[in-house]
Amino acid sequence: MYINPLTSIDFYKADHRRQYPEGTTEVYANFTPRSARLGKVLKGTYDNKVVFFGLQYFIKDFLINAWNEQFFKKDKAKVVAAYKRRMDYSLGKDAIDVAHIAALHDLEYLPIKIKALPEGTRVPIGVPVLTIVNTHPDFFWLTNYIESVISCYLWKPITSATTAFEYKKLLMEYAIKTGTPKDFIQFQAHDFSFRGMSSLQDSALSGAAHLTSFCGTDSVPGIDLLEDYYGANAEQEIIGCSVPATEHSVMCMGMQDGELATFRRLINDLYPHGIISIVSDTWDFWKVVTEYTVELKNEILSRDGKVVIRPDSGDPVKIVVGDPDAAKGSAEYKGAIECLWDIFGGTMTDKGYKMLDSHISLIYGDSITLERAEAILKGLKAKGFCSGNVVFGVGSYTYQYVTRDNFSFAMKATSGIVNGKRRDIFKDPKTDSGTKKSAKGLLRVERDSNSLVLHDRQVKDQEEQGLLETVFVDSKLTKPISLSEIRKTIDAEL
Repeated sequence: MYINPLTSIDFYKADHRRQYPEGTTEVYANFTPRSARLGKVLKGTYDNKVVFFGLQYFIKDFLINAWNEQFFKKDKAKVVAAYKRRMDYSLGKDAIDVAHIAALHDLEYLPIKIKALPEGTRVPIGVPVLTIVNTHPDFFWLTNYIESVISCYLWKPITSATTAFEYKKLLMEYAIKTGTPKDFIQFQAHDFSFRGMSSLQDSALSGAAHLTSFCGTDSVPGIDLLEDYYGANAEQEIIGCSVPATEHSVMCMGMQDGELATFRRLINDLYPHGIISIVSDTWDFWKVVTEYTVELKNEILSRDGKVVIRPDSGDPVKIVVGDPDAAKGSAEYKGAIECLWDIFGGTMTDKGYKMLDSHISLIYGDSITLERAEAILKGLKAKGFCSGNVVFGVGSYTYQYVTRDNFSFAMKATSGIVNGKRRDIFKDPKTDSGTKKSAKGLLRVERDSNSLVLHDRQVKDQEEQGLLETVFVDSKLTKPISLSEIRKTIDAEL
């Protein structure tokens, strides 16, 4: 399905052009996270900020590519007729006049200006990440005409980038506490979400958002997006990487009575070097952990690389850390990490915590959440193990179980010009708790101490100052940003 920019709207947008007061020549709006009440974040340490990401993709993919290829470069009569047909058969014949669509085609560019904070910026709730305004008086209607598509494109990558940062913050906290090398953190949360996302575009954009904080991923489309839209280059930097890994079909095909032989073939014949991740709960996970690893111990320790055990079912905390309700001394009671320590041993970190031998490790990627990851790290620490003993597969249970309401994203108009005079406008519903109250007038964002502050009711000269910078104007990207710049901005917050 190609993107038709004209019909990438909610129907009610089609006739707002006539509903604005006569003499309207400018509509100025902003896109802002309004609340974190439903945000899936680290309770107790969350500081009411989101990570801004995804705007450059929206600009290139929609404002430039879609509008140019599917509107401006197409025959005017055909695109106008197609638009009229869609409106006629859904809203009623001639319900929407199309002269303004023809006029826009004649203009040959999209008369919109977007000012934004740099992507990667952690933005406080209530502070706009961008403002948008029309640059031609005849096309004031365009500003809020594209509200729905802006929200559709941006809420998810911002939410995913924010979630990824929350994971990174959690992993950094326990790395510092237990002596895990900080360089390991970029690979400690691995994106497993592809198959659980709602579309290929969703997977690519959310997968790219994960990579603003991490390098571990199995979502190839996220890497492609960052190379295509964010100036990343896999030949010059680590964008995202993974390791050879099995799935249940591989293990099942080797048959249950041949599972040990499958393990041996994997670690000796197919992957005698490097990292190999092996799903280990196809039948009896505890047998793998307590028997197969013993039989394979010498072969594992003689490899130039690491064997990663992957449980994929059960209660993540109990599987990794141990079940206090299980029989004392049993594998289930000890948990996978302690079992592996008993077999392979390891070293002590500079903080006095146990780190498994470098030839063996564990990844858990089923139904991981921030709360479960924190419980696992806390449990390992309590047992004397450092956080670096486990990698988390972060999947769609984290990245797909979200909505626009998690951070209450909204685009609202706050200013306009009618008959040559500026009007500062706002909404403040009496029936609302205050979340939906908007800013008023022209906006400016400044840094105050260690945070960002919104100033509204600004005059034009004030609005032109501050941290919001022009990134798009009249169909052109004016201030590109790279993945490396975004990562530097995010890492500076840790």
